[in-house]
Amino acid sequence: MGIISLGCARNLVDSEVLLGSLKESGFDIKELESGVDVGIVNTCAFIQSARDESVDIILQAAQLKKEGKIKRLIVCGCLPQLYKEKMLKELPEVDLILGTSDIPKIKDSIAGLARLNNQNPAVSADLGYLYDERSPRYLLTPRHYAYVKVSEGCSNHCSYCIISRLRGLFRSRSIDSIINEIKKLSTPGALREINLIGQDTTLFGMDRYGKPILQELLKRICEIKSSVRWVRLLYTHPAHYTDELISAIHAEEKVCKYIDLPIQHISDKILKKMNRHTTKNDIIKLLKKLRKHIPGLALRTSVIVGFPGETDHDFKELLDFVSETKFERLGAFIYSKEDGTEASGFKPEVLEKVKKERFDELMKLQQRIASKVNESFLNKTMLVLIDEKVQTEENEYLGRTEYDAPEADGTVHVTGKDLKVGEFYKVKITDTMEYDLVGRHSRHTR
Repeated sequence: MGIISLGCARNLVDSEVLLGSLKESGFDIKELESGVDVGIVNTCAFIQSARDESVDIILQAAQLKKEGKIKRLIVCGCLPQLYKEKMLKELPEVDLILGTSDIPKIKDSIAGLARLNNQNPAVSADLGYLYDERSPRYLLTPRHYAYVKVSEGCSNHCSYCIISRLRGLFRSRSIDSIINEIKKLSTPGALREINLIGQDTTLFGMDRYGKPILQELLKRICEIKSSVRWVRLLYTHPAHYTDELISAIHAEEKVCKYIDLPIQHISDKILKKMNRHTTKNDIIKLLKKLRKHIPGLALRTSVIVGFPGETDHDFKELLDFVSETKFERLGAFIYSKEDGTEASGFKPEVLEKVKKERFDELMKLQQRIASKVNESFLNKTMLVLIDEKVQTEENEYLGRTEYDAPEADGTVHVTGKDLKVGEFYKVKITDTMEYDLVGRHSRHTR
């Protein structure tokens, strides 16, 4: 049994639950290329580039099947949820397709594959699945950090987004379920970092408890006696912050002073067309409040360039805002027209050439900002979590500060002797790069 997991961390958790279920049933987990009875591709379909990548990987897996390295090929996740009929018609090499809510079917479906000669579609129209602490997981991350999904789906209905079609409407897990899962993940004693994820983590609890209660979840997590030292908050929404949540982020020592806060744009005209439920003034006030009440905070955001109707003036407004705000971390996306979304019918469309030019200009600006941010750390001693050893160098390791999320932000290139992956060290920063830091180990700390 082998899997290729594409897309975001939310998708990665689905892959881990799939593998956990299969391992519990006696399957061995191996690399696809080494030869497996069943190969799984868990796809992403959020934007066109993600769909293109998913199709490319499926075709590569299909080639492995032709070569006899994979006996049965399963494709699951967002792409089948979106294109069930098309996949059945155009990908005859695939033996089974499963949607985003079909994880519980995986064991029975694989058992049935031995009796099947043709494709067996099993894509549910009912998007209500929500894993819990009883769901076994086979971690695909290093042992020292893990992602925990606190909710599934989304009800924000941003005009450009297809998540509700892929994942259903917003639904929260219970606090007890999340706490029990973290305790379970922490049992071996190797876990150092928990990354909380969901399509909109700030809305956690609204559907189940009648109000957002992410702050209560954070407090409960921080009370767990475990080896976890960092609790990181990802995928928050600017329209759903409360004073109680801000206070909890500030007060709880284990909560990283790092917030992932996608704003998507700053022009009121564009924000309204995006259906973001917030305004420029709201965002400015929130950012000021966050930085005032959480000293040393690192803010990560994401923005979209080239949204329909975005004029040169709108883009300059975004550019000026990024220049003034100086986000410590920023990612940008070029707008992708998604069939079935409200925005797909918006006019006028921005030329692809213009989109690319705006994207490049924005990222060059952020590169300069990130470089300046990194320079502020020069000669300072920082707490670094070691992620991996550099194989080509005897005493070089890669790690992260609390201001860097796994797979998303920069790294710290650490020189040190006999450092252990998954442990924290004091590191003096001796040099800086545009996005990364360079340092040497000072002393070990627990």
